[in-house]
Amino acid sequence: MAKIKLTKNELKVQKDALKMYRRYLPTLTLKKQQLQAEIRTIEAKAETVKKEKAALERGFNSWIAVFSERDAFPDGIITVSNIRKGYGNIAGVEIPTFEGADFARGDYDLYETPLWVDIAASHMEKAMLLDLEAEVLFEQVRLLEAELLATSQRVNLFEKVKIPETQENIRKISIYLADQQVSAVVRSKISKRKIAARDSASSSEEV
Repeated sequence: MAKIKLTKNELKVQKDALKMYRRYLPTLTLKKQQLQAEIRTIEAKAETVKKEKAALERGFNSWIAVFSERDAFPDGIITVSNIRKGYGNIAGVEIPTFEGADFARGDYDLYETPLWVDIAASHMEKAMLLDLEAEVLFEQVRLLEAELLATSQRVNLFEKVKIPETQENIRKISIYLADQQVSAVVRSKISKRKIAARDSASSSEEV
């Protein structure tokens, strides 16, 4: 703890600091709660996406044998041509939002290629779309968790360090100033008694 000056000015500085900490602490606590709630919401959404992807993969099971026919399945049939992202703001944190994606199909002969290739390609697009959405959700959680950590550290700093420290400083300065005031009163009384005694002695000598 840094050494403080035991003065009235320092007492005012400490009281102002305590007032500021107490004013900002509820805001930081609210932000912490909001971030925690948003992270839980996004994680629940990510879990839903994960389940959708799993259900889609189960649907692929019927195509496994077909996918093994490498000669029949064109290479590079599906590519992501564009990922559409936006940006949102949660508790002062800018996060990416997933708005969709565009896919490009490779060139292949529609007459000579089996029909299942088109169906499988559509399934692949859906799976890739879910993967891309999951990536954005994970990034949202990462950014919000970083902000949550910083906010939690500030809350702990205020609650466990700054406020108790400032209260202790105010207590020390107040006690010191009170003691000084008592000492001043005592010195004043002693001084008055000495003056009175001297005046009394002077009066006796004159008589």
